[in-house]
Amino acid sequence: MFTITKEVYFCYGHRLMNHSGKCRHLHGHSVKAAISVAQEHLNDQGMVCDFSDIKQCVEGYVNEYLDHNFLLYKNDPIVPVLIENKERFLALDEHPTAEVISKMIYQFLKKSGFNVVEVVLWETASAYASYKES
Repeated sequence: MFTITKEVYFCYGHRLMNHSGKCRHLHGHSVKAAISVAQEHLNDQGMVCDFSDIKQCVEGYVNEYLDHNFLLYKNDPIVPVLIENKERFLALDEHPTAEVISKMIYQFLKKSGFNVVEVVLWETASAYASYKES
């Protein structure tokens, strides 16, 4: 099995309403997502796929939904205030953890036709979450 990994970088804000620590407060992250794609056989150019194909696909999704956006759980009481003030945000069915965001990226790439095997989201330089199907 051949595997390649493409990294993309973006920023987002969020809060974790049920968190007992400081993550329950509004805050932001500059993150790195590492996307791994695999194939049993290389294409006619000797590649799993072109890195730029992954970049173009994921950056379109990230720019539309995640980058410089505020990610919130759909029942967060701040949602009406953001709507009233015409602020950009994305309401999620799950709490906006690094685990959930890595899963969102994974599912989008899978739906887009990539044989994605794992998405790792580095929330800080020393902490990351990942999603892959078993």
